[in-house]
Amino acid sequence: MGVLRQLAEYLYIKKKDPNAPTSSWIRYMHGINRISIFMFIIGIIIILIRFFFKKH
Repeated sequence: MGVLRQLAEYLYIKKKDPNAPTSSWIRYMHGINRISIFMFIIGIIIILIRFFFKKH
């Protein structure tokens, strides 16, 4: 499975593969990865807002 496809699944852009193996530990791992990706995107947005709207 490609990295971009996995990111699309984490961000709910693409549906999950129904043939992928599933267990509780894999679901926990994917949940933690999803949280970290969302936090990273929010951090990038905050940095960009501060960069473009910085008052001198």
